[in-house]
Amino acid sequence: MSHHLNPHAPKAKQTGFSMLEILISLVIIAIAMLGAAGIQLNVLRLNKGSQSRTQAIFLASDMAERMEANKAGAVGGNYSLALTSASSVAATDCTAQACDAPTLAAWDISQWGQTISKALPQASWSISTAAVANPITYSIVIKWVDRSDVNTVATGAIVESFTATRTISN
Repeated sequence: MSHHLNPHAPKAKQTGFSMLEILISLVIIAIAMLGAAGIQLNVLRLNKGSQSRTQAIFLASDMAERMEANKAGAVGGNYSLALTSASSVAATDCTAQACDAPTLAAWDISQWGQTISKALPQASWSISTAAVANPITYSIVIKWVDRSDVNTVATGAIVESFTATRTISN
């Protein structure tokens, strides 16, 4: 039994996408692309904030290690520093000549402050202790502006900080 196509039979209408269906698809794709771009922007912003926090942790550890290397200066209270945002220049270059404990502490603070001011936006820092004793406990505080928050940058308020403590005995 063979089936023959009847050339006189009514032809089925060809169907496909209408212009409206295409436009709706384009709108949905555009919204999805904008959403993906927004997520990517947020990830980049948060990544910059975490990079600054990591840098602050590294810098606080750097100062704690400098104190450990100069225990006599640390136990003598030579690393205390009031909150500042200006890096100082030490009078003596301890890489070019031998320094005593207080002079080495001043050199360490100078080098450390210069590194912080270059590494973190609108940074300030302090090193404090309750009392000069042996052992001595220092509190190292680093503050900076998180540039990912547009409102904070406009007001200049410091919104991020990291505090580390280190106890040193001679």
